[in-house]
Amino acid sequence: MTHGPRTGNAVALTFDADMTTGMLAKLASGQARSYANLKVIELLERESVPATFFLTGMWVQKYPEVTARLAANPRFELANHTWSHRAYTADCYHLPRVPRVEIAAELERTFDIIKPYGGNQTRYFRFPGLCYNAAALVAIAPVGVTVVQADVVSGDPQATAWEPIVRAVLTKVQPGSIVVLHVTEDNARMTDEALPHILAGLREKGLRPVRLSELLTA
Repeated sequence: MTHGPRTGNAVALTFDADMTTGMLAKLASGQARSYANLKVIELLERESVPATFFLTGMWVQKYPEVTARLAANPRFELANHTWSHRAYTADCYHLPRVPRVEIAAELERTFDIIKPYGGNQTRYFRFPGLCYNAAALVAIAPVGVTVVQADVVSGDPQATAWEPIVRAVLTKVQPGSIVVLHVTEDNARMTDEALPHILAGLREKGLRPVRLSELLTA
């Protein structure tokens, strides 16, 4: 699904926590400083904003303290974004492709690493790059997940200014929208600057952020 009910005024802010082997290599070599944007988390905490975080297993493994912080917040919930953010289709943002035989195990491995953290856990799953096809849906079926994509794509990865991110969100958002942003600081550097303006714009539109589970069960 890409959105919730179009009635009411609820929207879901979702944050992807990507992690690839290439990103880990950049951290190890010093080419990247961090893929955990604490400023985003602090703003959500300070303003008591509900949010849903789609976590890759390797991100959880790299940032256990941040994962625990997310799990401890009753306004946040956790979801699955694969283990290593490899693509499930060809030609998906140049991501390496995960072999089909590994797909189900990769999802289960991610659920397994998230589970001990407790908090509000879900069986929601998002494809890397939002890329999928019929074969990918068949491959994940044994895991028993609810696929959640998005109808509002912020474009925050690799953005060099915050204004286009805000425009991308506020020009498309409507009741029931699922907004995708990122909490991976070094490859989404403008998200924390854009977020206050996004929250203000949602308020002006009379829209209310909720956890994804609340939106989808409305």
